[in-house]
Amino acid sequence: MSKPLPEGWPRLSSSLFYDDAAAAIDFLCRAFGFEIRLKIEGDDGKIVHSELVFRDALVMISSTGRRPFYKSPRSAGGCTQALLVFVDDVDAHCAKAKSAGAEIFEPPADHDYGPEYWTDRLYGAIDLEGHHWWFTQRMRDPK
Repeated sequence: MSKPLPEGWPRLSSSLFYDDAAAAIDFLCRAFGFEIRLKIEGDDGKIVHSELVFRDALVMISSTGRRPFYKSPRSAGGCTQALLVFVDDVDAHCAKAKSAGAEIFEPPADHDYGPEYWTDRLYGAIDLEGHHWWFTQRMRDPK
């Protein structure tokens, strides 16, 4: 038997760690359209915990250094995970992200997986500290 989820929480959320979490939060809101739901700063000014939302999506952002295994891609030496977010207009989203300083590593393109599957239009971006993000728009559902 499944218990109800806490109000406002998806079944799965991800945590991302940044050397400069405050700058990352500002960037993610400005470039990718996230909104701050909660931001808790420690006495040292570092972000202890934050929650950013994009419609029904939730991602938690914190500063590195609170635990030795919390590393940003920059401090870990490469990408530590990639996230996928559905948006309404991939091309407009990409233009906004690029103008805000996101590195676009794959420009918007259609990916057709055949008539039994779907077609998505998506692009790939890298944030300030190296997290990889995919933004996609469903163009066609399976027949």
